[in-house]
Amino acid sequence: MPPLNSVLAPLPYETRLDARDPASVDLVVIHCTELPDLAAAREYGERVLYPASGTGNSGHYYIDRDGATLRYVAGDRIAHHVRGYNPRSLGIELVNTGRYPHWLDSRHQAMDEAYPPAQVDALLALLAQLRATLPSLRWIAGHEDLDTATVEASDDPSVRVRRKRDPGPRFPWPQVLAACGLERLRP
Repeated sequence: MPPLNSVLAPLPYETRLDARDPASVDLVVIHCTELPDLAAAREYGERVLYPASGTGNSGHYYIDRDGATLRYVAGDRIAHHVRGYNPRSLGIELVNTGRYPHWLDSRHQAMDEAYPPAQVDALLALLAQLRATLPSLRWIAGHEDLDTATVEASDDPSVRVRRKRDPGPRFPWPQVLAACGLERLRP
């Protein structure tokens, strides 16, 4: 069940995503969209990247800068949001520019946008709701904690950059960990 202030906004392919028992979810993964706004995030989420299943990459929930919360994928579906952890996790995407639009350029790796208080408050409300409805939920991680791969920089193939850096250095981990009741997973 989504939190009271969220809006159901299922992706067109939601029902094609693999089903799962919500009791198997023990991890929440925090992402940032690395896009300018929620509309761009929706456009990316709707893109079909896996023709065999007709699905793409997305989080389960998206939280805009003003705290507006949307559920794109139900918790009983496995969304493609983090390599190796999808079956056991829920993905929460925070709208934030991150490294946009030069994600892999070695000269553009700073992530300078802060997370507004309304967005962090909405995240904490969502995490509280999820803990109340998913008793198996125990862990929280950043995308950068779980996907530590490096790739060639787009501007210089001799330089390696992190494939994923979200939610990034401006994410308020101490505040979130103190309030959410989950343990940070760092494999």
